[in-house]
Amino acid sequence: MPHLEDATELFKQATTATMRAISGNDELEVSFGRGKPYMQGNQARIPLPDTGLTEAQLAALRGTADRFALRTRFHDEAFHNGRRPYSGVAQEVFDWVEEARLASIGSYLMKGVQNNLQAQQEQHCVNHGYDRIEHQGQAPLGEAVGMLIREKIIGEPPPPGGQKVLDFWREHIEERIGDKLEDLDASIFDQEEFSTICRRIITDLGLTDDWGEQNSESDSEEAQEDSESDAGEENSDQEMSADGDMTDAIEGEVPADMDAMDMAEAEGDEDEAGAPPDMMADKNWLRPKESQYKAFSEAFDEVVFADELCESVELERLRGVLDKHLQSSQIIISKLANRLQRKLMAQQNRTWEFDLEEGTLDSSRLPSVIMDPFSPLAFKQEKDMKFRDTVVSLLIDSSGSMRGRSITIAAMCADILGRTLERCTVKVEILGFTTRAWRGGQARELWLQQGKPAQPGRLNDLRHIIYKAADMPWRRCRRNLGLMMREELLKENIDGEALLWAHNRLAGRPEDRKILMVISDGLPVDNSTLLVNPSNYLEQHLKYAIDQIENRSKIELVAIGIGHDVTHHYRRAVTITDAEQLGDAMTEQLVDLFDEKSNQNLKSLRSVA
Repeated sequence: MPHLEDATELFKQATTATMRAISGNDELEVSFGRGKPYMQGNQARIPLPDTGLTEAQLAALRGTADRFALRTRFHDEAFHNGRRPYSGVAQEVFDWVEEARLASIGSYLMKGVQNNLQAQQEQHCVNHGYDRIEHQGQAPLGEAVGMLIREKIIGEPPPPGGQKVLDFWREHIEERIGDKLEDLDASIFDQEEFSTICRRIITDLGLTDDWGEQNSESDSEEAQEDSESDAGEENSDQEMSADGDMTDAIEGEVPADMDAMDMAEAEGDEDEAGAPPDMMADKNWLRPKESQYKAFSEAFDEVVFADELCESVELERLRGVLDKHLQSSQIIISKLANRLQRKLMAQQNRTWEFDLEEGTLDSSRLPSVIMDPFSPLAFKQEKDMKFRDTVVSLLIDSSGSMRGRSITIAAMCADILGRTLERCTVKVEILGFTTRAWRGGQARELWLQQGKPAQPGRLNDLRHIIYKAADMPWRRCRRNLGLMMREELLKENIDGEALLWAHNRLAGRPEDRKILMVISDGLPVDNSTLLVNPSNYLEQHLKYAIDQIENRSKIELVAIGIGHDVTHHYRRAVTITDAEQLGDAMTEQLVDLFDEKSNQNLKSLRSVA
């Protein structure tokens, strides 16, 4: 269809000309194709518009191109990375404030660019589901700050989805930084001045620990500069997500200074909290040997059996939902479970030594003794079984990020493997961990009542769930796993305490061998805690907990990460990119653990460590 080809070519020419004009770079090379948009040096790639796009979607695509052009002309990436906080929420705030500055410049220069950027922002909010969020825990603070600044300077409210994000945070932000939002338009062309204002905003929001500076007020100026420089180097190849791409929404955008080799690995690199992945993986093995971690109050925490959290009728309904999922996938998972069962049963087969001078009389030789009274009696003795009495604990992340397919498959795998292990006389415990509330519960309310003391520690109320206790028969707890299907159960995750809780339950068991398998899709996240403590507060405690178990306990620890690289934290771990791989990963890990040779290799590894 020639007219379609003509329209596409016209779009290419117009977009290229506009990007060169806005960027002030006549030699800017713009290509068009499928996949994510990116900017690399003097080259940019913009997605081709699909047929049937609405005018708003086409404007959003132009807005992505305008963003790149504005960044090329008005943004100094090296300066930005040098001033950028180390990690966490502060880093997100810093990035989104800079994004608001660039959007303000584009809106100031050209009305058409403003319309495109507004359309791109609306598409971004739709892609990220912001129009469907229901509570503050789903609304990123960094984006809310950027949206409010953009609203103040441009004079236009964010799109509906963005408005929902901002509404959850507006009062909180304006209460703390309202005075710094006036007259910001006077500084939009000065990146250095704007970044200085942004760092003051971060300070007033109580996020200074995310700069990676220890006792920043008392440290020397040189130490502070070194800290910022290190943070800049570590994060120089990361950029926030704000692309508005209509072809497969993404969590993070390929940064402008990333080389072509790295570009292919850029997809899906952000963790649950939105922070970039650790670029220096080795340092994660430097785990803290001591921990100052604390809970502001443990009075509201709970350890509860699954059937106590749901009415019996509802629990039966949820179990029915899980059974329907099992019907469609049971063949695949059962094959894996059968492989595990064969491995276990092979180790449990009894073997005997014959023709011994003592032991149990070998009755099979009695006929020959009767026929020949002078024939000596023969004895046999059962060999010691190498398979030891074993208990396995499955600890499943039951946080909001697991909602949907991830928690469904986790429940299915727990169901199948639980039954399989019990058939092989291996005791099984199935546990879950989440919090009782979003963004803090009664512990946070108590903290507020007591005047918000500094460094309060954990501010949310834990909810540790027992779906199946090790000594509980399967028939009694079968329906409990249906509770995982209840979405309102899934809130935030505090992994370190959950790990120690599950470990301590195993430590008191009488079995000879104890295995703890953790299934999670991200780092620990609890906004109420991270907003008033160092940004790595929960992660550091998780590392401490892992170290305590791996190096100071006989319990064997294995982890499976869903879409999140847990190999940097756990010595024995595997990362899967899709929840569909979970059944395979769980079975493979258990088969490997029950393999004698593999287990000996692990023991030698632990002795070296």
